[in-house]
Order: sequence, then structure tokens, then C-alpha cells
Amino acid sequence: MNPIILATVGDAIDKAFYGFDTWVYTLFGAIQNGFFTAVSKIFTSFGDEAFVIPMAIFGIVLCFFKKTRKYGFALIFAIAIGTIVTNVVVKPAVLRIRPYNTLQMTPFWSRYEAWYKAAGALSESDYSFPSGHTTAAFEMAVATALCLRSDGKKKLSFIPPVIALCVMGSRVYLMVHYATDVIGGCLVGTCAGVIAFFLSKLVVTKLFEGKKLDKIDAERLFKNGINPKLATCAILTVICALFLVSYVPSLKEGGNYEQTCAYNHENFADAKYDCYNAARVDDDEYVAFDGDGDGDLDEYCKIHWNLLHSAEDAE
Repeated sequence: MNPIILATVGDAIDKAFYGFDTWVYTLFGAIQNGFFTAVSKIFTSFGDEAFVIPMAIFGIVLCFFKKTRKYGFALIFAIAIGTIVTNVVVKPAVLRIRPYNTLQMTPFWSRYEAWYKAAGALSESDYSFPSGHTTAAFEMAVATALCLRSDGKKKLSFIPPVIALCVMGSRVYLMVHYATDVIGGCLVGTCAGVIAFFLSKLVVTKLFEGKKLDKIDAERLFKNGINPKLATCAILTVICALFLVSYVPSLKEGGNYEQTCAYNHENFADAKYDCYNAARVDDDEYVAFDGDGDGDLDEYCKIHWNLLHSAEDAE
């Protein structure tokens, strides 16, 4: 079975922005060293789903406290909007393959490959545009920053966007996204954060302020209330803990520049590249199967799992 890879919007973006994307890679490659690599891996964890999902749950908790209700709803709405737009709508529509795959077909490959290996040779399982990590970082950062500014905490409001910018840069530095991917993620995340902020204000104003629901306040469980400074420390502690849950497991990722998806030149005559996307066989939806017809079960990344299953189902 030799599935045909059709031209996609992602292919068009590759061609249109090839010069720009490779130029940006050259800038990041020029500053590559052990320190920046370590720092990039720290910041990239702020956009990982292992951090974002717990933050959404933390947002639900914040909704039960009157003083933090606006922040909680803003986080929930931002993450929901950004996730739907990026992962449900745009990525499946654009179908842009990761740079460590498509750049194999260009003269830039030898330079990129050296930087990719030096940065840890990280592997993802899904499509590249827009950057999900960048979207997540900006949706949470913008929503939180706007909430802080509305509470008169303008100096603190600059911190979340700065972290988001570092997440954005880390994805390019680690060579797992094109510059155009993170720009797309920045735009989607920013829009999601702004919309989420106004939705949060609307919900709090219409459903809680001056209404019966406004009596819902977990702070009443504390006899003497909650000290503002103590509350701030508690929130920061929770965020740090959630970050560590995301960051510590990531230390084991990458490092091995090996074939991670069975879809490659040897198995498929019309394969355009050796696939270094991570295999997805960790759940019932992406099980190993005989995609190349050699009688053996093989592991495929989400991209090629869907591609091969579609071709198999059509026969």
C-alpha cells in the first residue's frame, strides 16, 4: 500500500516562508549553547499540555473564590478557545509537517540537523502550524495580564506575557517549530486571551455580582478570612508545583535521534522523508498496526496513523 501525500496548505506555507523560516533558524543556531538549551527546555514546559490542563483545573478552583473568580473564568475560557481553534480547527486544516521532517528535502537540512540534534532532538506527534505550546502560553498570559491590569496591578501584568514570549522563542530554538508556527500561535493565543477576559467579565457581572451565586465564596471556610499575601504565595506555589509536574518528565524526552515513526523511505516508496515524529500508540485510538503490509505491527505518529488508516479503510 503506497498512500499518496497530497499538497496541503502547510506545503504552501513551507514554500512561501522558506527564506524567512530558515533565516530565523540561522539566528537561533548562531546563539545555541548548553545554557540556552537548558533555559529553553524550562520555558517550553509552560506551554506543555501537562501544565496547561492542570492550570485549567486550577482555574475552576479559582472560580469558587470571589476575589479570584474573574481569573478562574478567564483561564478556563482562554484555554478552551485556544485549544479548539488550534488543535481542532487550524492544525487539521493546514496539515503542516514538522520542520525536522520536511527540511530533509531542502539544502538547509545539514545545518538544521546539527542544531536539531544539539537542542535535544525533541519529537512531537502532531502537526506544526500553529504552535500549540505558543498558543497555550499566550492564551493564559494575555487573559491573566488583562485581569491583573483591571485590578490595578499593572507592574505584575507584564510578567505573564514575558514568559509567553520566552515560550515562543524556545519552540524555535529547540527546532521543533518554524518561526511562522509560533507567530501563528501567538496570534491565536492572544485573541483567545482577549476574548476570554471579556467573557470572564461578562459572566462575573451578569451571573455573580449582586446575584445569589455571588454568595459562593470558599474564603468563608476560613474563620479569619485569607491573608492577601498568603493567598498570593499559595497561588504561586501551586503554579510552581504544576510547572514541575510538566518540566521534570520532560527531562527524559529527546536525546535519541532515532526513527520514532515507522513511516520512512524503506517502508514506503513514495515517502518524502524519514519521519522523526513521536509514535502515538499510548492509547486505544492510536494502536500499532501493519501499515506497510509486511505482516508486522508497526508504530506510527498521529499524522501517519491517520493517513495510513484512511487509505486502509478506503480499500
